[in-house]
Amino acid sequence: MKKISCFMTCSVEELASRTMEGLQATGLVEEIHTIESPYSSQLLKQMAAQAQAPYTLLYTKQTVLQLGMFALERMMHVMDDSEASMIYADHYQIKEGKQMAAPVIDYQPGSLRDDFDFGSVLLFNTAKLKEAAARMTADYRFAGLYDLRLKLSQKGSLVHMNEYLYSEVELDTRKSGEKMFDYVDPKNRDRQIEMEQACTQHLKEIGGYLEPHFEPIAFEKGDFAFEASVIIPVRNRIRTIRDAIRSVLSQKTDFKFNLIIIDNHSTDGTTEAIDEFKQDERLIHLIPERNDLGIGGCWNLGVHHPLCGKFAIQLDSDDVYKDENTLTTMVRAFYEQNCAMVVGTYMMTDFNMNMIAPGIIDHKEWTPENGRNNALRINGLGAPRAFYTPVLREVKVPNTSYGEDYALGLNFSRKYQIGRVYDVVYLCRRWDDNSDASLDINKMNAHNLYKDRIRTWELQARIALNKKRNQ
Repeated sequence: MKKISCFMTCSVEELASRTMEGLQATGLVEEIHTIESPYSSQLLKQMAAQAQAPYTLLYTKQTVLQLGMFALERMMHVMDDSEASMIYADHYQIKEGKQMAAPVIDYQPGSLRDDFDFGSVLLFNTAKLKEAAARMTADYRFAGLYDLRLKLSQKGSLVHMNEYLYSEVELDTRKSGEKMFDYVDPKNRDRQIEMEQACTQHLKEIGGYLEPHFEPIAFEKGDFAFEASVIIPVRNRIRTIRDAIRSVLSQKTDFKFNLIIIDNHSTDGTTEAIDEFKQDERLIHLIPERNDLGIGGCWNLGVHHPLCGKFAIQLDSDDVYKDENTLTTMVRAFYEQNCAMVVGTYMMTDFNMNMIAPGIIDHKEWTPENGRNNALRINGLGAPRAFYTPVLREVKVPNTSYGEDYALGLNFSRKYQIGRVYDVVYLCRRWDDNSDASLDINKMNAHNLYKDRIRTWELQARIALNKKRNQ
């Protein structure tokens, strides 16, 4: 009956002993080993070599694991039925003494984020684990587990069990809005470089990698009365909308620009605040006739307005441009870099525009050589984002209020160069009313599932494009 080789990372003797006792009590464990890190390629290859039982369990947390009743039997049963390479499950987290549900989401081809949440208990088919580990050629310090699961996904399935099978103690109690910028924190740069290398190799192996060749832009389509338009979708941002408007109207340029605000039926005085600026003929205040528009739908309304400029430049209603030169800098980048989209650099600030951690976000992973491949791994694009309007009108913005900008970045980068501005041109204000400041687990999962779906569609399109080119 002893069918499982177990590996765990817990280094605190008392906690490790309690986890071991729980594993041994199942009567299914043949051996238990401790490893220093679940992220090292070398240690994971050693794990695969040491595993003797038909199944291998990896526990990645440093806290006590509490298995549910017959949890391991159930995981093995589903693994056999589904012929999965790896099984992971919903679970509970103990936060500050309280038990909370921690559901996870289904894995799909586009689940390429290196921070995809599998939970802390991973059960592998040992034979498939050994085969995948044998194909791990890089020696990563941080990206070993990421590399391993990408290899596993190439020849088998990673199966999510929608059952609560264990409890883990969770020590990271930060709000969602405080966690979301971890991957762009400069102190994590070494880790990110490894993750990019692992993802790029995976894309090459599955036919989804794109060489750095781009379609040129002539900037001659359409007859535009304005060189640029700033697009601000807004609903109920009375505390910030005036600041956003002032930062646009104070721009100094040698070209004509305007500001298109799509006021999505605000009820808190935002509409009246916008009207305070109506004497400035550059401001176009639109209130949709429709009631079914998300942020993306509002963007479509603004971009298809007859007075939209040649370049459409983003500004969230919470945020402001750094100074009066932002528009000039962004527009110049289109011509200098011959690109259909430009991504800027922003600084994180509090509500009063004082810098907060992690500070300046420059998204250096958006390189001309590999940015569009690495874009399938990262979770955001940077700000502000600017688009060549004729292409944007052709592609159109998904009518959602989350991930619509990311979908555009992936779509644009399939064909066109993404230009970069590495000077800070944008201030991103973080405060309690940000839409992503404190999301519950179900909302976070819905967001992550949608972004993974976007990645899946884009990955499928790129694989098909490469097949067509190679015919």
